[in-house]
Amino acid sequence: MKRAQIDMQLAALLGILAVVPIVDSVLPTALQVTPLMPPVLIFALVGLGLSVATGFTGLLHLGVAAFVAIGAYTFAIVTCSIYPFQIPWLCAVLLAGLVGMATGALLALPTMRLRGDYLAIVTLGFGEIVQDVLRNLDAITKGTQGINPLGGPTIVSFQAPLSTATRWYYLVLFILALVAFLMQRLLQSPTGRSWLALRDDELAASCMGVNPARTKLATFAVSAGLCAVAGALLASFLGSSGEPSNYDFQVSIMALSMVIVGGLGSIPGAILGAIIMVGINSIVLAKLADWLSNVSTGSSNVLLSPSNWKYMIFGLALVLMMRFKSEGLMPPRQSGGK
Repeated sequence: MKRAQIDMQLAALLGILAVVPIVDSVLPTALQVTPLMPPVLIFALVGLGLSVATGFTGLLHLGVAAFVAIGAYTFAIVTCSIYPFQIPWLCAVLLAGLVGMATGALLALPTMRLRGDYLAIVTLGFGEIVQDVLRNLDAITKGTQGINPLGGPTIVSFQAPLSTATRWYYLVLFILALVAFLMQRLLQSPTGRSWLALRDDELAASCMGVNPARTKLATFAVSAGLCAVAGALLASFLGSSGEPSNYDFQVSIMALSMVIVGGLGSIPGAILGAIIMVGINSIVLAKLADWLSNVSTGSSNVLLSPSNWKYMIFGLALVLMMRFKSEGLMPPRQSGGK
């Protein structure tokens, strides 16, 4: 697959997403999905962040939820009225990304020589540590209460013939598109090529002049920064940082599932994987639950609660992907996509 074809694939996917609110406007309210889509697009940013570490560089990272939490809490602390900072929205999002990058670089320092299961265990442990710190540092993070209320960007409040949900949708879609195209260009740069070389063969990459330590440091920093930006956007959209348990291991597994379903190392694949996996959880199952609650007669049967099915659905999706299309729905050209 040539680079132009990959760019067209990404542009087509983003173009389809751009017309979702337009299609929504002619559908019945019960079928509209635009109000539920911003978190899906935000999680696509998390998928892109994980793709940098796991897809491009081959580092099994199970701690992306920690960086989402760091971004969310950084944004909350510097914008909420109970703190003395209250910096502008865009500056807060960028600051959250910078804090995430710095934390990711610090995590990379002691893990330079680790790969595979060992790195996965360390990043998993880091995610648990961040949760505990946020929960127990209640003088700053408010513990399990979360930090609220949080304001949205001024662009979401401008006077326009669009609902707030639609304005949020297009704002997040714009950020996602910008990040995706920048990452596409980055992959063609020497930095991107060093990531791919390190993934394929670290020893050979070292012999060709790639510095593994510096490359891993950049990988962790970029990956963490993107996840932190996603966390800041999620906190702003929800109006609260949420409690630390919202950023548990399940978030990291969800992100890993997204990039596997979409295609490891594929930028369009990470976005498509988020639409499928998070869309099933946040949209399909939510609307199915509403429909079942309207037609049920008060039965307490657990099968009538779609939330009880979601892990079975996610597991089945991964099993089917590994069996019939192990390279993902939109594989990268490096993995042999045609």
